[in-house]
Amino acid sequence: MSSAVSNREREMVVMAGLDDHEKKIVIEFCHLLEKSKQLFNGLRDLPQYGHKQWQAYFGRTFDIYTKLWKFQQQHRQILDTKYGLKRWQIGEIASKIGQLYYHYYLRTSETNYLNEAYSFYAAIRGRAYYSRASKEDRSDLMVKKLRYYARFIVVCLLLKKMKLVRDLVMELDKQIIDYTSTYEPDDQLEWSLVLEEIKSFIKADGVVSVLHADSNTIVLSHRLSPLTTPPVEKSPIMNLTLQEILIIGNCNDQVKFSELTMDMFRMVQTLEREPQDEYNHIYDASPAPVRASIEKNYGIGGSKGPYQLVCQENGDRPMKRENPHKYLLYKPTFSQIMVFLSSAFQDSASAGFKELPPNGALLLYISADGCFSSVKHPEDMGYDLGGVMTNSKKEVDHPNKKAIQLKDMHCLYPGDLYPFTRKPLFVIVDSDNSFVFQHIPRYFGQPLVVLMSPQDLPPAFQDHQHNGSLFTLFLHSPLTAFCFICNILNIPIHLWERCQSYIDRFVTEASRLFTRCRIDSAYLQFFGDDFLRLLLLRYIFCDVVLHLHRSFKGRQLRPRSQPPLPDGDLLDHPALHHLVLDLASHLEVRSHFVESDEVD
Repeated sequence: MSSAVSNREREMVVMAGLDDHEKKIVIEFCHLLEKSKQLFNGLRDLPQYGHKQWQAYFGRTFDIYTKLWKFQQQHRQILDTKYGLKRWQIGEIASKIGQLYYHYYLRTSETNYLNEAYSFYAAIRGRAYYSRASKEDRSDLMVKKLRYYARFIVVCLLLKKMKLVRDLVMELDKQIIDYTSTYEPDDQLEWSLVLEEIKSFIKADGVVSVLHADSNTIVLSHRLSPLTTPPVEKSPIMNLTLQEILIIGNCNDQVKFSELTMDMFRMVQTLEREPQDEYNHIYDASPAPVRASIEKNYGIGGSKGPYQLVCQENGDRPMKRENPHKYLLYKPTFSQIMVFLSSAFQDSASAGFKELPPNGALLLYISADGCFSSVKHPEDMGYDLGGVMTNSKKEVDHPNKKAIQLKDMHCLYPGDLYPFTRKPLFVIVDSDNSFVFQHIPRYFGQPLVVLMSPQDLPPAFQDHQHNGSLFTLFLHSPLTAFCFICNILNIPIHLWERCQSYIDRFVTEASRLFTRCRIDSAYLQFFGDDFLRLLLLRYIFCDVVLHLHRSFKGRQLRPRSQPPLPDGDLLDHPALHHLVLDLASHLEVRSHFVESDEVD
């Protein structure tokens, strides 16, 4: 209240010395500024699910920020000299536009909005809008600056601009020191933890370093592109397309940053296409020159703003979406999972349908600690062997692999998914209790596929689970996972590219075998979709590699699928085994793998 009063008093003092034209400009600016803040704050109350419930509100918010940004540009001289507009205030407006774009990306899954968020955040840094925030003697401005850095780092992480990420982390470190030494704030420990989270996340993401000739690390993108889309011999049965995705992360001991665990972070990228104008920029070139979005969209040589981008999707001829729509849930409760599953099931935001269309498929990806039952209840099919942990609002101690006598309320059981098998459902479970999901019945005759991670790891790899699951790493970057289990932590780019050709040959051959062997029709129905085909072929690579690797002996150490994929015609096919062993020989790690006559 006191802040609002002081602002009004300040405005009254400012207005007293202005002519009518100047007063009109200041009044309009204050109106736009206040309206933009109200709309922006209202975003917090919008549900993440339900396409029509939030898109119109985003459009109005984008519209007011477009007007505000153009207005302050057109009348900068009067606002600077008469109103006392400061650079940090301009930076705050730009930061909120960046946040709008980022949250719109989260709701639409379209990476072009992520690029727009990057443009605004990079412009704030390039123009040093927050450079004098520490001179204002207001701790809240420093907090805004720190939050800006944290948000910018998240966007750069998702865009794999790792060189810039490291620069931003160093700058954030200095800003936190400045903030804590100047104000001795109560949230000093919180910011130190944020910094440590970021550093741990970056370290965990670099599990294998691809090196340039000068030994500098090259950061690779692992989004889907024409170069990595698996080939397929299409047939009429391949009639499903991935429309909705629910990504759940609930591993207590896994590195995370900004409500993204490492597994979630990797799966998000795996299920997105490389932006079309980025195909020639697979390698990280950050810090790159700032794209002209902030000028192009906001009145310097152009007129198309964010509201127009949103409206293009709502018109009579909506833009073709490049990516399936995703929901990201970090440590959700059971109730939240059910609400979001129901929403994805009923409201295909990505396709504009009121419910999942007849040829639409839903992907559920779960990365979570196991919830185990020590008491067998054979009569309770789907609820007798536990499931995976969900989060509890209460602080309840749920140690990993906890044995429970009664059924745990904070557990997602296989039986909980039965209602969602009314439509085509593709499930990936990465957990130490994943195998309990292998007996989900197909009551409604719809396609259903479940891919399950190994339930255990050899002792040598168990300590690395904190940095992300091996199974998800195989689905995200098969060559990275292969190098990791062979203890290759650094690899020159020329060798990486040659080895990638072995992966490509494996994928091509596996795709050919997949369509020609005797296989459950559910697989073939999903196989026409680029993303689902990619996941299935990488699953096959993972299974074949772990089967041949000497350290992964025992069924618990290999993944499973339901329905089971055929062994002789696919998983044990000599052509696939030879390609894996040839890759191992090329990397000079053949000793890690069994001989041909040792394969069981």
